[in-house]
Amino acid sequence: MPSVVSQTPAAAPHRAVEHFQSALEFETDCWDVHHALTAGQPDFVLLDVRGPDLYAKGHVPGALNLPHGKIVESKMAEWPMDTLFVTYCAGPHCNGGHKGALRLAKLGRKVKLMIGGATGWLDEGFSLKEGTLP
Repeated sequence: MPSVVSQTPAAAPHRAVEHFQSALEFETDCWDVHHALTAGQPDFVLLDVRGPDLYAKGHVPGALNLPHGKIVESKMAEWPMDTLFVTYCAGPHCNGGHKGALRLAKLGRKVKLMIGGATGWLDEGFSLKEGTLP
């Protein structure tokens, strides 16, 4: 009798390639964001989409605070249309990063979600920065 893991057969390899390649088009992780930031190669704008109080208590260094509900065309006007944005919120238990990414995509902006959020950042051993300035 097959296990619950193998009861549903695995996808064909070509379908798995499509699936996982697609996931990488939508997501990045804390380690890759950290590497880009510390190497001085951030070719994206990192947005902490939580409220200002949570941002002030601790955010990824270099992240700007823009709560997902305030992502509107007028606020995005300062960045060129081809700017890549990376959103995050508290962690895997929070969908604020998804809400922010959706708002950006609806505005025609390129966007990825930093999976894990602030919790994932800490889990990787990285530090959060306190205060309201990036």
